[in-house]
Amino acid sequence: KEQCYSEQHSSLINKAYQTLLNPLSRGLYLLELHGVKPAQETDCDGDSVFLTEIMEINEKLAEPKNEEILEEIETLIKVKQEELTKEVTAAFERDDLQEAKKLLAKMKYFANLEDKLKNKKIPS
Repeated sequence: KEQCYSEQHSSLINKAYQTLLNPLSRGLYLLELHGVKPAQETDCDGDSVFLTEIMEINEKLAEPKNEEILEEIETLIKVKQEELTKEVTAAFERDDLQEAKKLLAKMKYFANLEDKLKNKKIPS
């Protein structure tokens, strides 16, 4: 009985750790704690500059594999994620949950790009 209890709690602790470790999942969890539903992908539709940037990166990722371009994209994604993480942190500190929600939606786009980049880098 005690072992089962320990296993269940160990699993919960690992899940909590993983949630808090990643800025995107941590931010989404904080929104949830405040009763704010996460943004839908369409919530960024009004930001045409942002969507154009995402589209351009997607187009570069769709091109034939080029290590130099992939490294450039990887750096860009990392920088954008760091900037957005700082902005989300500031929004939560100001208690501006709607701004945090918009920024987290943007972070989701960059997380998706990061996944596509990782898949592209895997040798086929």
